[in-house]
Amino acid sequence: MHDVQAARGASLSDAAPFARRPVVLLLGVAALVLVADLVTKHLAVDGLRSGHPVDVVDGLLTLRLVRNPGAAFGFAQGMTVVFTVVAVAVAAFILRIAGQLRSKAWAVALGLVLGGAMGNLADRVFREPAVFRGHVIDFLELPHWPVFNVADSCIVSGGVLMVLLSALGVAHDGATAAPEQS
Repeated sequence: MHDVQAARGASLSDAAPFARRPVVLLLGVAALVLVADLVTKHLAVDGLRSGHPVDVVDGLLTLRLVRNPGAAFGFAQGMTVVFTVVAVAVAAFILRIAGQLRSKAWAVALGLVLGGAMGNLADRVFREPAVFRGHVIDFLELPHWPVFNVADSCIVSGGVLMVLLSALGVAHDGATAAPEQS
């Protein structure tokens, strides 16, 4: 059997596992975020009561149980069905381009967004008041900031990382933009 050669003399059979690594990283980050989000929400629901905040770090971090029918940070209350559809679309898009990933940084960014979207989607699908209209559990509060959860913070962190990578000219396929000539 003859090896088909890939770029720079490596066989395609040698290149294939490397090509899959960013996808594995994306899925691993997403799974880690999802588990962390689900576990922390479970602990918040079991250990906190609505209307009874708990100061963790005086003046810096408070745990406050909030059942959020809107988007991240309490935005757009009552649009749960819309955000359910958006989360499914985001997840489908990320999974669709996952096979093209060659950048580990993009894999991390997209994994953060995917895991966060899945964490909040799980709440919207399975929590009260009804299927696909469930309220998202928020419980982390910083001074002068709306109450949020692990999923929200990962979605925002992943988005910031994507903006940074784009600004640096790093594409999801690992290509980098050539510096502009003046």
